[in-house]
Amino acid sequence: MLQVYLVRHGETEWNAARRIQGQSDSPLTEKGIFQAQQVAERMRHEGITHVISSDLGRTRHTAEIIADVCGCTVVTEPRLRELHMGILESRNIDSLNAEEERWRKQMVDGTPDGRIPQGESMLELGARMRAALNSCLDLPAGSKPLLVSHGIALGCLISTLLGLPAYAERRLRLRNCSISRVDHQESAWLATGWIVETAGDISHLDQPALDEIQR
Repeated sequence: MLQVYLVRHGETEWNAARRIQGQSDSPLTEKGIFQAQQVAERMRHEGITHVISSDLGRTRHTAEIIADVCGCTVVTEPRLRELHMGILESRNIDSLNAEEERWRKQMVDGTPDGRIPQGESMLELGARMRAALNSCLDLPAGSKPLLVSHGIALGCLISTLLGLPAYAERRLRLRNCSISRVDHQESAWLATGWIVETAGDISHLDQPALDEIQR
């Protein structure tokens, strides 16, 4: 059975400012760096053999912190990028007009053909995320990879593994530096293929310490 860990990047300056990131970039905050360090400590003894990251800066920084503790080298994978949010990238959410807010919400409200102008559809996102995950099946036997990606991208991926369409209404909360795990198994008694073991786990995050950073 192949176990794959899925990690969302740490908090960024744009996360804190409520700005739309998409495939634009923003550095990790001090809190985001600390969150990544907590993921690293959680994964220290899990036998991680590969750390594979979206090529965006916020994911690479998160991945580098984890890889350093796990004794791995970061490999970048562009298919793990966040949903491209088109002309809304870099905008503050509170600044959107009614039409722009409708574009934004239709990416997570179950609209089948939703797309922000100049952006990407959820179906396109789901296809590349599944392809990136499936590429883990080509790793050597005994591998235990960890993928670092983004909130909408990982939510879309996990939804499709559960049998939902890529554009399904978003019902899964994946906080910054949450950990999910999916397994690929062959079994005579259980479902075969990709199975969601856990999703959105934040039990490793020290909330009092994180609150102290924000003061």
